Amino acid sequence: MSIDLKTMTRKELEKLRSDIDEQMTRLKKQDLQKAREAAEEAVATLGFSLEDVVGGSGGRKKRSTARSAGKPKYANPDNPSQTWTGKGRQPKWYKDAIAAGKSPESMEI
Repeated sequence: MSIDLKTMTRKELEKLRSDIDEQMTRLKKQDLQKAREAAEEAVATLGFSLEDVVGGSGGRKKRSTARSAGKPKYANPDNPSQTWTGKGRQPKWYKDAIAAGKSPESMEI
């Protein structure tokens, strides 16, 4: 099948791209399933399951979505309940204290 891209309209090309993307997704899923079946068959010949070999449910480790903010390093001298870890964007109270002449060391916890 030969397609002359030069004679196609933008709309036709967008449709073709969409169709190609959908087909690529389907083929990737099929190839992944074939690979999984081949791997299961290979480890079964040695008396193991795929879970035994890779751990978990046969694949990727899940990343932790929740990360702790870290231990506070600085506290607002006027309101000690306001703290900052020293990483990321500086809070307004910290900037104001520095502008007023306070040293970072004097605000350390």
